[in-house]
Amino acid sequence: MASRAAASLVTLLLATQPGIAGQATKDCVAVDEELRRRPGQPPPAHEYCEPQGLRPATWGDLPEFTAVPDRWRIVSALGYPEKLWDPYKGNNVLKGDRPAFGTDWFVALNVISDSTIEDRSIPTPVAIPTSPDAGTLDQFGGPGQSAFTENLITEFVLYKGETVFKPPDYEFRVLPVFNLTRVAVEEAGFLKVDTTSSLTRTEGFVGVQGLFIDKHLRNVSERYDFDSLRVGIQPITADFRGFLFQDSPAGIRLFGTRDNNRWQYNLGWFRRIEKDTNSGLNDITENSDPLRNDDVFLFNLYRQDFPFLGYTSQVVLAHNVNDETDKEFIDDNGFLTRPAALGVQRLRNYDVTYLGYNGDGHIGRWNVTASAYYAFGEETPATFNNDRSDISAAFAALELSRDYDWMRIKGTLVYASGDDDPYDDKSTGYDAIFENPLIAGADTSFWIRQAVPLIGGGRVALSQPNGILNSLRSNKGQGQSNFTNPGLLLLGVGTDLDLTPKLRVSINLNQLWFDDTAVLEAARNQGAIEKNIGQDLSASLIYRPFTSQNVVVRLAASALLPGAAYESLFDDEIPYSILANLVLAY
Repeated sequence: MASRAAASLVTLLLATQPGIAGQATKDCVAVDEELRRRPGQPPPAHEYCEPQGLRPATWGDLPEFTAVPDRWRIVSALGYPEKLWDPYKGNNVLKGDRPAFGTDWFVALNVISDSTIEDRSIPTPVAIPTSPDAGTLDQFGGPGQSAFTENLITEFVLYKGETVFKPPDYEFRVLPVFNLTRVAVEEAGFLKVDTTSSLTRTEGFVGVQGLFIDKHLRNVSERYDFDSLRVGIQPITADFRGFLFQDSPAGIRLFGTRDNNRWQYNLGWFRRIEKDTNSGLNDITENSDPLRNDDVFLFNLYRQDFPFLGYTSQVVLAHNVNDETDKEFIDDNGFLTRPAALGVQRLRNYDVTYLGYNGDGHIGRWNVTASAYYAFGEETPATFNNDRSDISAAFAALELSRDYDWMRIKGTLVYASGDDDPYDDKSTGYDAIFENPLIAGADTSFWIRQAVPLIGGGRVALSQPNGILNSLRSNKGQGQSNFTNPGLLLLGVGTDLDLTPKLRVSINLNQLWFDDTAVLEAARNQGAIEKNIGQDLSASLIYRPFTSQNVVVRLAASALLPGAAYESLFDDEIPYSILANLVLAY
């Protein structure tokens, strides 16, 4: 049978070469006679010679095959050129398409340019108690601001092992980010504490958002369930939507999977790094000790398809110990950051535990995201008194959505408890460790994107940049958690419209309330502050010209229609934000 197949193969090859067929016809009879004289040979030639009389083949006629060193070189052997500038074509060694060193050491280079231009109007305090302009309030100045931000994100990865089916044996990763920021405002004293400083600020900074080694410890099943250890500056997210802790601290993390990846776990100890004041990036050059005395111990456990098929459940246990009582901290712009300029303004420490459940996925045709946290512990002193205070606060979020062809309709609920008595020994205002929430429009929402200052009540902000909680922190990146705050209630509706595979439009409307205004009344020495913050309306357009994430153009606009609480704290002028964002990725 093997000789018959070989003969047929060679016959096909000979038939495609000019001048061979005629010779094969003359040789067919002679070969027939020769085969008859050899014992154990295949049937006579006339049984496998084609009608035109092609010469039969023997094993010696088969061409020799050249071995390829490994499967990574097959593309090169086929003649495809390498294009280092194109991540999709050719055999790109910079994208891990083939080993860069030896037989199983790969490199990966990722470069992202993230550029944003923004024009906004937010409440702005005047630099001095009185204003020289006739008819101008002595608390509020010109609200107009403009900002340009450029982040060049570069990631260099070196790893060992074939990662198609299993984790790498070793991984080394470096992620520096180059930032350039320019901000222009109308009021002196807003950008720098010095009221004689310029109304514009242009600064650059280089932050290290990743610098770690990852060691694959072992495989625990034939399907490559594993345990790995990661040490260094590393990104970590405690839950699906960044409600509790999403940062790039220094730490040690043990993580892995079980039962064909149905179970996933993370167990780690992290120490937070000082942030650059204006870029928000890690500042490992801060004085002689860039590590804050702020530790996070984290354990989370994921279970896929529980309790419903297509739905993933997660439990979180996090413990945050902050003991920054050695000295005051002044930020790069000259403002007091620790302790916050609110209440008694004493150096404080806290020890708080977060117990939470998170779920994400779909139940039938409904997309569901759910989150709930309970925070408990103690702080010394509390924000508005000099005594120790017990922390007991809660947070919940729910997003329901359903897809109708090219349209998704969604509803949102977010609740964070507020403190009803800032002077007692109980702190019931919920605050996270370091939030970056993806809900209710995320950073296209005015209230989530902007830091709205509590003018006349302390040098703190109601909400923080990329934060949903009214935590009254001095600074999101450099300040401490504050569990004496007014809390939040948000009800929202929205829709995502995929008009084409390249174009998406998102619209969100959120109604915002304070949970309790007692803290605001104490800070402002002002009575009868209402709870209604107002309506946050936002819309964004996302365009991907190549239907990939390599080029993304985003335009967004948002505004807050003031409610009674906002008007009593500020005025009835409508704050807004308009931005354009361009992301280029390699």
